[in-house]
Amino acid sequence: MSIIELQTQIKAPIEVCFDLSRSIELHTISTAHTNEIAVAGKISGLCSIGDSITWRAKHFGIYQQLTVCVVACNFPTYFEDQMVSGAFKSFVHRHHFKVSNDVTLMHDEFTYQVPHGIAGRSFDKIILKRYMEHLLRRRNQTIQYYAESGKWRTMLKSPKAYK
Repeated sequence: MSIIELQTQIKAPIEVCFDLSRSIELHTISTAHTNEIAVAGKISGLCSIGDSITWRAKHFGIYQQLTVCVVACNFPTYFEDQMVSGAFKSFVHRHHFKVSNDVTLMHDEFTYQVPHGIAGRSFDKIILKRYMEHLLRRRNQTIQYYAESGKWRTMLKSPKAYK
């Protein structure tokens, strides 16, 4: 089992950061380099508990599909999605949010298992873990940029709902 933990500080309201993290459109923007799009289930808007999303993306030169389900959602401090089907043996992505000194602290905990025994574990150690960490960092940088620049207003439908 591998774990990736990331901390991102964002100078924006917690509600904005939380909703940007749940935005299917923003996720698509942050993964544009992989041609990732939502192809089934919830394909636009903000994901919430019970939503299933099937993503199609090109990783390592191969188009793949991955289906996740949001299994927990506690606005605006926590949500969790888990893999239902895809290339991993399993994964759980926990998204934590809290405010400290007027800064939103976003904590990602991405726990996953790879298939294919020793070959899969070797691939993970040499390539995959670094690749996944880069993907998650890029996603968080996109969230940070949209939240801090005010561009979140173009992404989230009801700006009046945010502080």
